[in-house]
Amino acid sequence: MTEYGIHASHEQIPPADLLAAVIAAERHGFEAAMCSDHFSPWSSRQGESAFAWSWLGAALQATNLSFGVVNAPGQRYHPAIIAQAIGTLGSMFPGRFWAALGSGEYSNEHITGEPWPRKEVREARLLESVDVIRSLLAGEEVTRDGLVTVDRAKLWTRPAEAPALIGAAVSTKTAAWCAGWADGLVTVNAPTEQLQAMIAAYRDAGGKGPVCLQVHLSWAPTQDEAEAIAHDQWRSNVFRPPVCWDLETVEQFDVIGENVTIEQVREVVNVSADLEAHVEWLRGYAELGFDRIYLHHVGQDLMPFIETFGAKVLPALR
Repeated sequence: MTEYGIHASHEQIPPADLLAAVIAAERHGFEAAMCSDHFSPWSSRQGESAFAWSWLGAALQATNLSFGVVNAPGQRYHPAIIAQAIGTLGSMFPGRFWAALGSGEYSNEHITGEPWPRKEVREARLLESVDVIRSLLAGEEVTRDGLVTVDRAKLWTRPAEAPALIGAAVSTKTAAWCAGWADGLVTVNAPTEQLQAMIAAYRDAGGKGPVCLQVHLSWAPTQDEAEAIAHDQWRSNVFRPPVCWDLETVEQFDVIGENVTIEQVREVVNVSADLEAHVEWLRGYAELGFDRIYLHHVGQDLMPFIETFGAKVLPALR
């Protein structure tokens, strides 16, 4: 049975409001939640970017939902620090937390002042980071001299069972690569053929664990409103890699998004005032084999979405 959760967008919504939203989401039938760890949004119109890790402690305490976070260890974060964060949340909230690890985006990582490595170097650094995190969560003392340097690190607070480390991917090549080290896969909505290929690439390469999908959607009582929300909030997010990986600042995202049309936004966001259309989209994703589907309404007012989807969309999917 597919599990339906909510995506909590720190880049769009102040943390206190986002906490109230996930509390409401649980009350209205959402079963899980996830978020991403960013230092900046993709647009000045989004206008937020709270620290995901401190928020996660509050959200896990305030609800009974499971939570995941997408994170990029290796540049902005030393992997030993991420291992400590994972270990602490896993110890406090057993079985309710997972982390998805990716190679990062320059818009978040440039703040360190370090050069932005080529994609293959970033992936090699991520693999080293995963090894460090797993070793620390296993109770080992870790020393490494490579793309990541670690000196005699040891975690003194660890959960009885290490939280899952899931691979974050947006291409079939990366999905297959994740199969070699990840406990599951998370990706974002795309055309059906692409999603089928993503799942196949991961499973055919030996990938185990759940396959998860973050679905960008825009719903409002009228079609014009749904389109206006999507275009305002998500038009800077339509650009595929390597563009989205390599831009540096919010201002750059705003410039390249100036002339994006609603038709282009529709390629990455399910936009409709028709709830049955959303049911059909979500049902289709479940039929592809996704174990968990996280709904991300790209608007900044989540309560109407939570209440309406909780009353009419989630029941239709179960």
